[in-house]
Amino acid sequence: MTYEVYAVRYARNAERRSPDNFLGGDTHDVPMPMDFYVWTIVGEGRTIVVDTGFDATSGARRGRDVMRPVKTGLEQIGIQCDAVDDVVVTHMHWDHAGNHGLFPNSRYHIQDREMGYCTGRCMCHEPMRRPFDVEDVTEMVGKIFAGRVAFHDGDAEIAPGVSLHWVGGHSKGLQVVRVRTRRGWVVLASDAAHYYANFRQGRPFPIIHSLEDLFDGFGKLNALASSADHIIPGHDPQVLTSYPPARDGLDGIARLDLEPSAPGR
Repeated sequence: MTYEVYAVRYARNAERRSPDNFLGGDTHDVPMPMDFYVWTIVGEGRTIVVDTGFDATSGARRGRDVMRPVKTGLEQIGIQCDAVDDVVVTHMHWDHAGNHGLFPNSRYHIQDREMGYCTGRCMCHEPMRRPFDVEDVTEMVGKIFAGRVAFHDGDAEIAPGVSLHWVGGHSKGLQVVRVRTRRGWVVLASDAAHYYANFRQGRPFPIIHSLEDLFDGFGKLNALASSADHIIPGHDPQVLTSYPPARDGLDGIARLDLEPSAPGR
């Protein structure tokens, strides 16, 4: 069995520059925009959404505009939010865990370590809590009490051919998603690698919980994927130029289960 996999862009930071995207900066100092995505896995009568993005209100607090609401992007590829079976939250950073009421019938999947981190003593320190929004955290706690959250400790298969794998690094409980597709094992890296250059060149993104786990995570990505060209970074605009569009004339949504025309670098 194989799945279709989509990257759905919902926002962009066009002003970002390369020194912002690498630990230690970048001597070139050139434009390096950041795209914001959610991902979908469709097949075998099942729909899984990976990450939930942020909405216009949350984005405005951080100076980010929503280009296309997540709900609209999903509907453009035939996905109704109330019919989504499972939602994987790779980590609880503000740009991955918002849009709280968008999936009323879904079960959410998260790592034990991530919820322990974003509700624990580390959040007493402002620099460590900066990537999190308290509303996202409290909403997830509400889903826990409603019986809608499945916790995982490390690796777990949530459907035949779809598995979760803890890597940490960027956030304490960051997990990636491995999916069986017609072209092999695709790994949705989320923020284990924001850009192709982060993992291909071994140059980490500068928001880090554990540098050791982050570098180990690069190795895990390569071990899980069929090849380096099967690893999908979390924020790279090259994803949309490397992969075919979901359908002709539809901008900002790519098919990741099809062969890339120009693998990202």
